[in-house]
Amino acid sequence: MNVIVASLNPAKIAAARQALELLFPERAISLHGLAVPSGVASQPMSDEETLTGARNRALAARACRPDAELWIGMEGGVERRGERLLTFAWLQVLGPGLDNAARSASLTLPPFVASALSQGEELGQAMDRLFNLTNCKQQGGAIGVLTGNLLDRRSVYRDALILALAPLISPAPYAQPAS
Repeated sequence: MNVIVASLNPAKIAAARQALELLFPERAISLHGLAVPSGVASQPMSDEETLTGARNRALAARACRPDAELWIGMEGGVERRGERLLTFAWLQVLGPGLDNAARSASLTLPPFVASALSQGEELGQAMDRLFNLTNCKQQGGAIGVLTGNLLDRRSVYRDALILALAPLISPAPYAQPAS
């Protein structure tokens, strides 16, 4: 299976590899990262903008590498819900007969992190600065830092990717017409 992940971020590539190896243990998987633009702000600040970024990445990867069988776009973002600022990701998958997306679990950010984002800082940069880290977004991310590494960016993205790939896992229900 030839797969393109629309990112060079090692955490995103590892998440895709883990999900695909779980789902398709009998298949050889050739997985490559590809840097493509998201077409949205470097720190998406809404659910819609984050989903658009994931979709744009998957579409751009498919345009650059049309020979692949599966293209995966992943975009992390934040959204305000009342007083809370939540971080999450959208994962978009494209393939023959496949165009599906899934949203990850959400994590409420601490107020001082939310404040840094409201001042225009990206989440990864804010986490690095506020927690004295280096490049956390390519490792466990804010999720790893704030859960004591019980969860991390890879595990949450892996699980969301499995959800996005449900039409490949169980194709029959997705082939049923709406009633």
